[in-house]
Order: sequence, then C-alpha cells, then structure tokens
Amino acid sequence: MADIKADSANVPADPKNVQDMTQFVQQLLQQMQDNFQTMSDRIIGRIDEMGTRIDDLEKNIADLMMQAGVDDPEK
Repeated sequence: MADIKADSANVPADPKNVQDMTQFVQQLLQQMQDNFQTMSDRIIGRIDEMGTRIDDLEKNIADLMMQAGVDDPEK
C-alpha cells in the first residue's frame, strides 16, 4: 500500500482561519479609512482657517490703505 501524503494545495483552508483573516483585514481597512478621514478633516480645517486669516489680512490692509489716504492705486 502506498503512503498518501496530504498536499497543502489540495487541503481546504480552515473556514475559521479564513473568517478570522477576513475580519482582521476588514478591521485594518476600516482603521486606515478612519485615519485617512481624520487627516482629510484636519487638512480641510487648516485650509479653511488659512482662508479666513487671508481674508482678515486683506481687510486689514484695505483699512490701512484707507487710513493712509490711498484708496485706489490706479487713481
């Protein structure tokens, strides 16, 4: 009688291990998604803050020009 050896390619994967691996990968992808969203929100918040600061700066420059008597450089 010949010995029959189990070939790993012919042995089906353990469903519990496949489920565990699938759950692990899904959790990892969700964490990556959450981190990406957090970074995106921070970047957008900083861009909005920078826009507000630029608007304030432009208003202050316009006020200073008006105080100095320089209304329009083309006049």
